[in-house]
Amino acid sequence: MIVRRLNHAVLWVRDAAASAEFYGDALGFEVVESDSSGRAVFMRGSGSDNHHDLGLFTVGDRPSPPPRSPGLYHLAWQVPTIEDLATAARELGARDALVGASDHGVSKSLYARDPDGIEFEVMWQVPDDEWGTAGDHATVAPLDLDAELTRWAGVTT
Repeated sequence: MIVRRLNHAVLWVRDAAASAEFYGDALGFEVVESDSSGRAVFMRGSGSDNHHDLGLFTVGDRPSPPPRSPGLYHLAWQVPTIEDLATAARELGARDALVGASDHGVSKSLYARDPDGIEFEVMWQVPDDEWGTAGDHATVAPLDLDAELTRWAGVTT
């Protein structure tokens, strides 16, 4: 068996329509399909060739699990340029959704929470041929986005 990549993620949310609005406004996801009630919404990222990248299913007002409970920690959405990451930082910051930013050497990452408190990552990956000089992925440093914009301007991965 060969796994090529993650094709899509499906999240239980309190209100699929409200979550869809958030992911659309903050990350540019587009609705590709939904049921007539809006309780199930399927969305695609603007640069994706998947049918959908994100499924959202309404479960109503249910409690969230305690922090650091077993289960999924976060999903990472990759953007093609460091400029796209800077745009994501502005969009997420404007919605008070941005909760962190890290430099992992091989990737530059933003961390945010959606309306249900589900954490996700938006990341830009440095070029493959730079991985050996980018540092250890397990090492986490604060992200200096301005410096990374200067270093990687115009580079698409």
